[in-house]
Amino acid sequence: MSKPLKDKFAIAASLQEIGALLELKGGQYFKARAYKAGARAVSELSEDVGNLIRQNRLTFVKGIGEALAKQIEQLYETGESSMLNELRGQLPAGVIELSRIPGLSIQKVEKLQQELGIKSVEDLRAACEAGKLRDIKGFTAKTEQKILEAIAGHEKREQDIHIHHAWRISERIIEYLETARGLTKAEAAGATRRWKETVSKIVIVAAAKNPPAIIERFLQFPLVIRTESKTRRECSVVLSEGFRATLVAVKPEEFALALWRATGSEAHLRKLQPIATKKKLNIVSGNGNFIRGSSPRSKTERDIYKRLGLQYVPPELREDAGEIEAALKGKLPEDLIANEDIQGMVHCHTMYSDGKHSVEQMVGAAAAMGMKYITITDHSPTAFYAGGVKIDRLQEQWEEIDRVQEQTKVKILKGTESDILQNGLLDYPDWILEQFDVIVASIHSRYKMNSDQMTQRIVTAMRQPVFKIWGHALGRLIQRRPPFECRVEEILDVIAESHAAIEINGDPYRLDMEPKWIREARKRKIKFVISVDAHSMNALHNVQYGVGIARRGWVRRGEVLNALGAKAFQKAVRPV
Repeated sequence: MSKPLKDKFAIAASLQEIGALLELKGGQYFKARAYKAGARAVSELSEDVGNLIRQNRLTFVKGIGEALAKQIEQLYETGESSMLNELRGQLPAGVIELSRIPGLSIQKVEKLQQELGIKSVEDLRAACEAGKLRDIKGFTAKTEQKILEAIAGHEKREQDIHIHHAWRISERIIEYLETARGLTKAEAAGATRRWKETVSKIVIVAAAKNPPAIIERFLQFPLVIRTESKTRRECSVVLSEGFRATLVAVKPEEFALALWRATGSEAHLRKLQPIATKKKLNIVSGNGNFIRGSSPRSKTERDIYKRLGLQYVPPELREDAGEIEAALKGKLPEDLIANEDIQGMVHCHTMYSDGKHSVEQMVGAAAAMGMKYITITDHSPTAFYAGGVKIDRLQEQWEEIDRVQEQTKVKILKGTESDILQNGLLDYPDWILEQFDVIVASIHSRYKMNSDQMTQRIVTAMRQPVFKIWGHALGRLIQRRPPFECRVEEILDVIAESHAAIEINGDPYRLDMEPKWIREARKRKIKFVISVDAHSMNALHNVQYGVGIARRGWVRRGEVLNALGAKAFQKAVRPV
């Protein structure tokens, strides 16, 4: 008999499984998506699940309806879900994991289970390598080879995690570990802590007097579906969403060095090794001793850099991109932009174009985050697919902004995300552009122009006399669309002499422009705006990803226009 599930993560894991099984069964896409959304909602609850059930308030939680609530109650009270039991009975064991391998249908998974007892990818790999599949009707030696290649390709794809997913899962793991006895601290490390656009695996470093006990606790995390490796101090697993995660557990006095090593990057650490060797320091041993022999341990990462004779290097800069040379000379910026420096939300869409919420709702959400101003920058007419605002509707929007402004202390700036047209002109006639408070100028079409054509198009736009912010500059969508072709440095030279600034776009699928170009722009003294490119209230939190990518580009507080107060910002971005 199953035990009641009192742990929210265990409940979330069951809901995630229901969603995945519904998706595989087919024909119930929206229902499957609802259960996956419900799983996320439960895992992120700040209130006790039991209290919500007893007070009949589960359906008050966003993303949880009556049907979901019923399954959650069953899981909480009995440890089982009638829907999950039914789905498990209808589909073969291991189908979720195995179906992620291209070419394996539910029917094939079922056949493999019946004939060879295969219930996992590891089982499948071993069977293929042993040549066992070719004995099953419908499978051949060629099939085995294709499956092995598909497994290898699948594992590589599994490694590509967007930064917002990496942070979300990292926070859930840390929250779970904080329930363990003896834990003193836990932090995200690796590429997540360096705010890379994509992360190959989630890395957590935890400190406790008994590190092996923390490892065992982690392996009981309900979202773990497979353990890949395990020692007394480190383990690697695959989570239910397909993400890989590694936990490094150390004693409290070893934490700083372990966090530093696990943060990386490898290139940064390699570059430091000769410096450490000259000083007879050990930065690679696993025992936590930073200095050889019986020297004291490092209490913080700052201690580590100090002992190496370097200025402290923030995690976002640890990429062997000149930071070590600058730190040796004490020339790293010590005033990198931070979340708390941002005073206004820039690049926000409403229901007037393709946003999900009204002007009032977006402004209210910005106010709740402590912002002093917000720019309403809906799409211009050429972006018809996004509900671009035609001139006759602008007046209606501006009147609504004026009404909302009377009810809030947050300054609302009337703006546009104006398309950069094929000829480099901005959407809307000049007499309209001059009336905006702020203009974000972006490309949304004709991405395949050649480098000469695209360069000329953007140069023409940046030379327009009105002040404009170059929006999501190179048009990339991470893992979906590469940056378009153009001569970036030539464009930056023009911007440096023009009436313009550059947006650092916080949409985690964009994060445009990338750090190497941000650093080139800094050399030219170009100013930046860290935007949210928000199409909903929740997307205002994109600001943290924009700040992360800006810090990776070495951007300082004084170089960011929306680190200014409302009046100073409005003056800085005023079109004329």
